[in-house]
Amino acid sequence: MASRKLFLGLTAARRLRSRAPVLVSSSPLLEASTSTSPAATRCSGVGPWGLFLSSRALSSTRQVAQSAGDAPGPSAVDCRPILPENEYHKLADETIHSLLGKLEEYGDSLQMDGFDIDYGNQVLTLRLGELGTYVVNKQTPNRQIWLSSPVSGPSRFDWDASTKDWIYRRTGANLVLLLQKEIGELCGTPVEL
Repeated sequence: MASRKLFLGLTAARRLRSRAPVLVSSSPLLEASTSTSPAATRCSGVGPWGLFLSSRALSSTRQVAQSAGDAPGPSAVDCRPILPENEYHKLADETIHSLLGKLEEYGDSLQMDGFDIDYGNQVLTLRLGELGTYVVNKQTPNRQIWLSSPVSGPSRFDWDASTKDWIYRRTGANLVLLLQKEIGELCGTPVEL
């Protein structure tokens, strides 16, 4: 019985997918949202499909007329401006090289067995012996700095122009402050990054 329901569900999904382009191209709601939506003018690369799906027009059984000023933009679309690549490289390189220099000084003053820092191919690796390994690297297509931590796990940091820091949007954590806290606690000696 369960396999029959699964089969019917998959069949219905395929039918909807095959009709979706027709629904999208002939939808007056889509035409209105793509021509007057604030998100359409603010965001690039979203495309009509993204606007259509984020407006949840498929789940609506009737159209409600709204003026462009009243219609909220789609909440699922992230409209942060993309950091230009050359600016991203400058900011990310400055951050990683600063971390490298300060962590090298910290390691020299700490005299801890297993403490090793390495930088190559835009990847900063900090080994703390049996305590674990940190990896900090650039992700140019996403304009992010990625961190792999033995304490907090993986994180993806975006540049926040208002605070001038790399921030993990999911938790609000600051890259440098997170590293200071974790490394200081693991090694038992505070570190100033």
